[in-house]
Amino acid sequence: QVQLVESGGGLMQAGGSLRLSCAASERSFRTYAMGWFRQPPGKEREFVAAVVTWSWSGDNTYYGDSVKGRFTISRDNAKNTVYLQMNSLKPEDTAVYYCAASKTISTSADAYDYWGRGTQVTVSL
Repeated sequence: QVQLVESGGGLMQAGGSLRLSCAASERSFRTYAMGWFRQPPGKEREFVAAVVTWSWSGDNTYYGDSVKGRFTISRDNAKNTVYLQMNSLKPEDTAVYYCAASKTISTSADAYDYWGRGTQVTVSL
């Protein structure tokens, strides 16, 4: 059972930056693909970013279209932590952000077996 705990959410003005962190309990953390998803108020959960560590080539990253060029996902396998650096924030980035873990890299929430409880990000004008 992988336990995930997100932190770093909060209130930010448009144009600002926030960094989310997700700490995992699993010792084999590096073998999991890690994803960030978000759920805006009244909307469905959507893919934000994902990262997987390949033994032969290092980390590969994937992004949703709405965050490409603004958000950066990274991981520190020594610290069992994945990060989401969010720059140039927009009001439409307002959502609960969830960290998730999967044995398979995917942009689909259905592929992820373990989820954190989420952290609220609110972006004001």
